[in-house]
Amino acid sequence: MTERLLHTSDSSETTEVDAAASPRLSTRVPLRWGDMDAYGHINNVEVLRLLEEARIRAFGSPAHTGSPVGEPLAPLFNELPRDAQALVVEHRVRYLASLEYRDVPAQVDVWVTQLKGAGLTLAYELRDGVDGTRCVIAETQLAFFDTASNRLLRLTQHQRDQAAAHRAESPFRTR
Repeated sequence: MTERLLHTSDSSETTEVDAAASPRLSTRVPLRWGDMDAYGHINNVEVLRLLEEARIRAFGSPAHTGSPVGEPLAPLFNELPRDAQALVVEHRVRYLASLEYRDVPAQVDVWVTQLKGAGLTLAYELRDGVDGTRCVIAETQLAFFDTASNRLLRLTQHQRDQAAAHRAESPFRTR
């Protein structure tokens, strides 16, 4: 039997992912009118916000932050200890096409490209929600940090296994 993951976004749309076929987690992130810049497309700073929203929808928010309503597709960050933070170390973004404001959510795939002792690298592919145009590919390197001990927090074997289930090549590798 093929496992299917369902995710409901703020726009009440459900995204279905065939977990056996792809390690990517797919979600839809609403665009806001205010995300547009003077050129009429989604501003580069807002693109990072869209990627952050997709990351949280895919892997959850760090434990004990905010008041999440829905479950993430893979609750990797939800299971971090109380004093843990998932800190952004680096972003890499390539703009392939402009993303115009639409009143439909953008489609964002998120997956793991690299696992390290105290962190991981996530990849993204952001597509126009209407015509599917690939607009952005990106990666975010994260480090887990324990504020109580003021040290990096190593991934547990369970977290490594959970992240490895969603591992694939970097979108920046030439095809």
